[in-house]
Amino acid sequence: MNFSLRTVASLVLVGLANAFTYERLDKDNALLLIVDMQEGLYSLARDFDASVYRDSMYSHAALGKVFNLPVVMTSSSETGPNGPLPDEFLQWYPNAPLIKRLGEVDAWDNPQFKEAVIAANKSQIILGGITTDVCTTFLALSLRNAGYSVWANHEASGTTTGYIRDMANARMRDAGVQVVSYFAILSELMRDWRNTPGAKEILPVLDEYLPAYGMVARAHRAAVDNGTVLTGEDVLP
Repeated sequence: MNFSLRTVASLVLVGLANAFTYERLDKDNALLLIVDMQEGLYSLARDFDASVYRDSMYSHAALGKVFNLPVVMTSSSETGPNGPLPDEFLQWYPNAPLIKRLGEVDAWDNPQFKEAVIAANKSQIILGGITTDVCTTFLALSLRNAGYSVWANHEASGTTTGYIRDMANARMRDAGVQVVSYFAILSELMRDWRNTPGAKEILPVLDEYLPAYGMVARAHRAAVDNGTVLTGEDVLP
């Protein structure tokens, strides 16, 4: 009897493992959400270095420009201490819906925001916001409940502590949200360096927002233009 139960349990686990389907981001089916990345709320993002987080906010918002994604922006009580969204975001997307919520904590509770998301007619949602545990998580869970596939850019969401961030990310993962990095999102949208957008368009973006990779490209360029193989390097495999 015990053997039979173990066998059944093993078969169930094998079935669950085989049921996994890798859903890849598709730039033609993705919507970018910029959620409460407001100048006043920025100070609450204390789980990252301030300079690093600023670049993460801007790199997230710039994904719409790079991949020509539809964008929906929203802010919360921006006439108070939360402040407005950065001017650059508004300049980048002058025709994108900007929903200025007056009280709703979960953006999905705002009818105008919900309508803007539905009107985009995309099934994949990329989002980031302040704070991770409230504005990002509440919306991500509501979107999952509504049937959307959700990618949460964990670098573009900020909150007060690393512990709170980790708990919020775990909560989202448990609901089927894909909690991933900026580079992972960008790479899935691009898929192939030979595509358009590809190396020509992406490398300058990485140089601006992900300098660790930008310097790889710069070093390669310098080596090709001016490089000399040193004695000892010539014998390396």
